[in-house]
Amino acid sequence: MVTLEKGNITIHTENIFPIIKKSLYTDHEIFLRELISNSFDAISKLKMAVFAGEVKQEVGEGEISLEIDKEKKTLSISDNGIGMTLDEVKKYINQVAFSSAEEFIERYQKNANDLIGHFGLGFYSAFMVSRQVEIDTLSYQEGAEAIHWCCDGSPEFELGPSDRTTIGTTITLTLLDEETEYLEPQRIKQLVKTYSDFLSVPIKFEGEMINQKRALWKESPQNLTDEDYLEFYRYLYPFQEDPLLWVHLNTDYPFLLNGILYFPKLKPDVDVNRGQIKLFCNQVFVSDHCEEIIPEFLMPLRGVIDSPDIPLNVSRSALTNDRTVRRIADFIAKKIGDRLKALYQDDPQKYIECWQDLGTFIKFGSLKEEKFKKQVEDILIYNTTYKSETSEVQIEVENQDSPDAWQQVKSEDSLTTLEQAGYTTLKSYLERNKEKHENRVFYCTDAKVQATYVELYKNQGVEVLFLDSFIDVNYFIPFLEREYEKVKFSRVDSELDSSLLQQDKEQEIVDPITNKTRSEQIKEVFEKALNRPRLNIRTEAIKSDTPEATPPAVVLLPEAMRRFQEMSALMQQQMMEFPEDHVLLVNTAHPLVQKIAQISQGSIITGDGDSPSAELTRMLCQHVYDLALLAQRAFDAEGMKAFIERSNRVLTRLSESV
Repeated sequence: MVTLEKGNITIHTENIFPIIKKSLYTDHEIFLRELISNSFDAISKLKMAVFAGEVKQEVGEGEISLEIDKEKKTLSISDNGIGMTLDEVKKYINQVAFSSAEEFIERYQKNANDLIGHFGLGFYSAFMVSRQVEIDTLSYQEGAEAIHWCCDGSPEFELGPSDRTTIGTTITLTLLDEETEYLEPQRIKQLVKTYSDFLSVPIKFEGEMINQKRALWKESPQNLTDEDYLEFYRYLYPFQEDPLLWVHLNTDYPFLLNGILYFPKLKPDVDVNRGQIKLFCNQVFVSDHCEEIIPEFLMPLRGVIDSPDIPLNVSRSALTNDRTVRRIADFIAKKIGDRLKALYQDDPQKYIECWQDLGTFIKFGSLKEEKFKKQVEDILIYNTTYKSETSEVQIEVENQDSPDAWQQVKSEDSLTTLEQAGYTTLKSYLERNKEKHENRVFYCTDAKVQATYVELYKNQGVEVLFLDSFIDVNYFIPFLEREYEKVKFSRVDSELDSSLLQQDKEQEIVDPITNKTRSEQIKEVFEKALNRPRLNIRTEAIKSDTPEATPPAVVLLPEAMRRFQEMSALMQQQMMEFPEDHVLLVNTAHPLVQKIAQISQGSIITGDGDSPSAELTRMLCQHVYDLALLAQRAFDAEGMKAFIERSNRVLTRLSESV
């Protein structure tokens, strides 16, 4: 028979409650998560007892109910779980299993909200928001009596009989005046959705089930459809575009981990340092900050990770160095790599379609993680000016039963699909161009700005790769140069390859008096006309069957100098200005340039008192230079205005001379 009893709660500090209220729990809403989790645990334990044959009476399906009474200022959390006996109440409620609470607070205060429940403090979180907490409980054990427990937030409690008649537990909170927000139905629903949405028992409020209940990541992938995964993503991230693909994580050794990670479509303003992955522990939401668990390059991924083996009772720095956490991070990275390789081999067309987004993940991962780099190095692809016309793969397979042989067929098939779509691997590029330019890669970083240069290379049958994303320009190209030490990487506008130029006619003497070649003569004309000491003028004939289709001049930005300026601009977080020191390569094969050379014959460009032909020569040289700068988008607003004014003067002058 239960008799009324009074006593003091056994704790290892004089009074833990002020510590709980002021120091440990900075986010008061956590209390509901903890109490619901306790109810869920009680229901799970009852199921285990039923399975073990320990329960004599009939028990229904597990259920958690929430009720509010605004007049009494009470919030109650009820379950039909295992309940507690008198001895269990004394053991688990009256004795806080907690040593050196003050030391704990000092050490883990910053992460306290993530740690509740791991030190036997889940129930006591109720005192953050309550001036009084009551328990009514009845154990499943035969002959057990219902127990009522009450405490006002001091170490004193009352323990006596309860009028409860059904197995389970009800926690009733009489809320503090400043915590009445938890009497609002919408607030309660929001907290359940945030923290307890995926617990596998119904959570009811005002007779309505308010939790999702289905934790998709805990189910077998074989039983799920693509639509299941998509619907789950849409539920987690409403109003977002559907993901590109996903990876289902499921392992129970050497650690327990479940999860689903999605590759979203990346937007230009995505913050790769801000995690989007939700961390759960046994289907209870813990945090949306997984920076210490997920490899840095996978931060833009979205989805869920659930593992009871992640030690939440440590500081973040300790978490980063934890062996289990490192193994989990390696496991996740490997699974991501496996999924990408499988997509490359099994569905190369989709791989290509997703590459604009996937490429950022893969390149960033290659920069950050050596293991991941090794895993994906063969599936790094690049848009190229080369396009294969091959319609099907022709491979001789000697042993058709050999998995390696068929793996080769799949790889070759993927490569053919890539090349038909205008993509290639770096290995294929180097092999294909071995005879033309061994160990040399020509690349473009801006298809619009460098279109003129790309066209020059294409016309001479030289293949160009497009490395035109932010990560390419600032990080990945230097990475490739370190990885391929014997390969020279040249941007198309840094230098024109010798295969694009013709040398023979340009060395002919055209002025027997001065003994100057055509190139020397044109160079002198442009130097005098432009009069820019920091401008390096070169004269070459660009190969072409139709010289008028080539540009009269191009601006070249020498590789070393340009990279130095780009790095300086990146470090100072500012836009790179067009360098004053650059090269103007004048195309001596172009009809306009040859016409300028003719006009300049017999004229003297001296400054004041120039002849009409000298004035026209200067204007035409400036216009050719302007066009070359325009192709590089080297004009700001003022520069463009000046260019238009000069163009008008050139056209006027030409019309007068006709």
